[in-house]
Amino acid sequence: MKVSPLQPFQIVYSLLDHEFLGYLIEAFVVQRNSRGELTLQNQTLSTQNVGEFAKGLNERDFELVKLIDSIQQDTIVKKFNTRKLPAVNFFLKIYDPHKGDKLVQEAICSYLEAIKAQIMALLPGKPFYIMGNDGNPAWESITWMPEPARVHFHFVRNVDSTHYFPIIRYPTGREGETERIDFQFKDALMICDEPAYMMVGNRLYHFSKNVDGKKLRPFFTKNHIVIPRNIEQQYYERFVTQLIASYDVYAKGFEIRSEVLTPIPVLTVSEMVSSSQATVAPVLQTALSMIDTVDPEEESSQRIAFDLSFQYGDFMFRYDNFGTSANVSLEKKNDEYIFHKIRRDQRLERQKLGVLRDTGLDLRNGRLTLSKADAFAWLSHHGQQVQETGFLLRQSEQDSKRYFLGYSSIDVSIQEGRDWFDIYANVRFGEFEIPFLKLRTLILNKKREFKLPNGEIAVIPEIWFTKYSELFGFLEHIDGLDNTDSRLVLQKHHLALVQELERDNLATTIISRKLERLRNFEEIERFPLPHQFTGTLRPYQQAGYDWMNFLRQYRFGGCLADDMGLGKTVMTLAMLQGQKEAGATAPSLLVMPTSLLYNWELEARKFTPNLRVMVYTGTYRDKNTAQFDEYDLILTSYGIVRIDIDSLSDYRFNYVILDESQAIKNPSSHITKAVVQLNTAYRLILTGTPLENSTMDLWSQMSFINPGLLGSQSFFRNEFQIPIEKRHDDAKIGRLYSLIKPFMLRRNKAQVATDLPEKVESVLYSEMTPDQEKQYEEAKSFYRNLILEHIEEEGMAKSQMIVLQGLTKLRQIANHPRMVDAEYEGDSGKLDDVLIRLESAMIENHKVLIFSQFIKHLNVIQHYLKEKNIKYAYLDGSTTNRQSQVELFQTDNSVKLFLISLKAGGLGHNLTAADYVFILDPWWNPAIEAQAVDRAHRIGQQKTVFTYKFIAKNTVEEKILSLQRAKQQLAGSLITTEENFMKSLTKEDVLALLE
Repeated sequence: MKVSPLQPFQIVYSLLDHEFLGYLIEAFVVQRNSRGELTLQNQTLSTQNVGEFAKGLNERDFELVKLIDSIQQDTIVKKFNTRKLPAVNFFLKIYDPHKGDKLVQEAICSYLEAIKAQIMALLPGKPFYIMGNDGNPAWESITWMPEPARVHFHFVRNVDSTHYFPIIRYPTGREGETERIDFQFKDALMICDEPAYMMVGNRLYHFSKNVDGKKLRPFFTKNHIVIPRNIEQQYYERFVTQLIASYDVYAKGFEIRSEVLTPIPVLTVSEMVSSSQATVAPVLQTALSMIDTVDPEEESSQRIAFDLSFQYGDFMFRYDNFGTSANVSLEKKNDEYIFHKIRRDQRLERQKLGVLRDTGLDLRNGRLTLSKADAFAWLSHHGQQVQETGFLLRQSEQDSKRYFLGYSSIDVSIQEGRDWFDIYANVRFGEFEIPFLKLRTLILNKKREFKLPNGEIAVIPEIWFTKYSELFGFLEHIDGLDNTDSRLVLQKHHLALVQELERDNLATTIISRKLERLRNFEEIERFPLPHQFTGTLRPYQQAGYDWMNFLRQYRFGGCLADDMGLGKTVMTLAMLQGQKEAGATAPSLLVMPTSLLYNWELEARKFTPNLRVMVYTGTYRDKNTAQFDEYDLILTSYGIVRIDIDSLSDYRFNYVILDESQAIKNPSSHITKAVVQLNTAYRLILTGTPLENSTMDLWSQMSFINPGLLGSQSFFRNEFQIPIEKRHDDAKIGRLYSLIKPFMLRRNKAQVATDLPEKVESVLYSEMTPDQEKQYEEAKSFYRNLILEHIEEEGMAKSQMIVLQGLTKLRQIANHPRMVDAEYEGDSGKLDDVLIRLESAMIENHKVLIFSQFIKHLNVIQHYLKEKNIKYAYLDGSTTNRQSQVELFQTDNSVKLFLISLKAGGLGHNLTAADYVFILDPWWNPAIEAQAVDRAHRIGQQKTVFTYKFIAKNTVEEKILSLQRAKQQLAGSLITTEENFMKSLTKEDVLALLE
């Protein structure tokens, strides 16, 4: 019968007896009449309809309705009926007196008891009724007894048996007076067992000390329980001791002694034995315990348990027994029994637990398990502290290994020497001092345990691994002057680590004021430019020049890692000119890819004409290094260094500088192994891409400029590479950055944008490879004879076509011989150079327009890009949907390259996404080159545009460029087309081109 929420109503709770589930509580809403009386009009209240009657409910009602729903028959069936039987069949099967499932019955009972305990705790003060047989939820009111009743358990030991019975007393309201509750043989019922809620008549009682209802149920229908003499001792030990500990017990025939003792907190440390360890034979366990160190992987899986107990006199009680206010032990003397009831000091026990929790040992129920590393880290930090507050700290007697549980310490002192930092350290485990070298070896090998002289196993605190691992990894071991005194030193480029150890109070340090200046790089002093340096440096280039000189003051190596096009070459040349003017007597060695040699030579002539420059290369080079004495700067290639390292390593250079230093990113390559052998006072590397594939790229290059900066290769792999690349450890990334930061200067275009002009143009000269040069010389000889013969016979005016044909063939070979000979298997110097620059630009996240007037040249580039699975856009005269290619390049961040032929893309396209323009081959008409650059450099472009024009050295390309400039000086803008250029050529010009 529906109840109207618009009319007066009352929420009531009703007790009913379920045939199988016992006593349950349900919630109802009952309509009131005009006099405020409850009517028979009612309906069940559940979570489904409780919202309709919200105005009559408070928060406690909502919680009760939710809990009551969870013990209804339908919920129980749904939760425990795994075989999906109908409800009736489910209960008949589970509660069958002969074949019932006891396990499911117990599970249901435990579930109901837990929920009912929560319901009964919320019910006081709510209307509570017994449900009538007719289903009336408010049939008879239940009276809540406001005060807790108290149970007294009585034992009377007789000659042949012991009688056991409870007496329940309830306070009368008069001070100190109670009355006995007559509950036996009164149809009493237990609504809930834990804690007990008992109803006698319509009175509902609850109890102090959370009495378990199962201890009262047997006495609903009997006066007492008889314990026969033959099971007396067993019953006393198992049952009576627990009862005495928790409740008020009165005895005749045996003694209960209450003792008050001061407790001592005991913290027991024990190994947790895994199932695999438990199967190891005892002999093998003994053998393992004799080994000094343990495998790190095995250690990482081991766990340590902390157990809290309290010792009261001769009695020890675990903290997980804290549910009682006392503990009881049984003593038997002849035929007499004495129960010793030790009242536990709950306040003090809670206080001692709080002491442990304040140190980070958050025990639950008196126990906590931690990894071995965390456990001994806690012991190292707090073991002595808790002992000073009164704890006994001991190890379990059952452990096979005896651990050192005392205080450990490490004291590190760092003192600046002439060429390095001297490291002094004292390591102690209790009374034992451990050699620092042994500790270093253990930490570097990730060994956490070792045996002390007294046989105990010491565990190195985890914090020593995390705080000192870098110090140990970077230390170097050297012999003293007499070759007997062993010393540990740290290179001075580890100043940042030294300062960090000092800042974190992990070491005391003594360093000079000079080194203190390295704390802040913004304070680098300005160095004047050399007098004979003919260029000018932009502000950011001056900063780079100052930085190089600053590092040299401290004999540190550096990595100049600016973006491509920001002037690493000119900064380096300014520094080298400064060295010459400062009186440097030894020359510097500059190593680079072969294709860059000529460009460096040209730049040196332009900016530092007074530097004596030697290009040390070629098949027939003089390998006598004594000739270097006559020069200031030696230019050579990585390949030459690899071949000539035996002689080069004996020569002492002022600087060794590596350009495109990513060439040594592989530590195991022959080139890397060669360059690290070079003997030099100072080291510098130049690269736009210090990290291409792996963090190991950084290790190789930084170890060249500052040996030992990042430790050994294996240390770096474990400490940085694996955590960063496999686990993406941000903390390790930050740590690595802090180590290399002082020695690496990197600026990108966006950072120095205000110092740059709108356009930066560079001409790069490439050496032909031997195979390419052979093809070029053969073609040049053939066309020279053919053209000169044609000019002699037909005259210059009628020879323009044959001249154009010959020059075009030579230009194509200068780019790549494959453009004229599809069978050509060799390489191309220009292609190598272009690819180096392309890879750098892509790694630096730049977008590049690549122009050529030869589609075949674009095909050569395409072939490489397809092999490497590099995405690109492409446009030539045959491209049908040109706009889609433009949009692809402009909007897709993954497309960094746009290959464009002159005729198809020289005009009309807006390509402002690009900030680099590569011109693969020089054009007759410089205006067309300018138009190509303007595809990127136009309205909407917010970045500086860098243009690179690639010229093959000692080819017709170089000579056309030179001739073009000369004629432009004479004719101005008249020479603007290929045809006009050809018409302007004389016989002498052609001879010059074909020399």
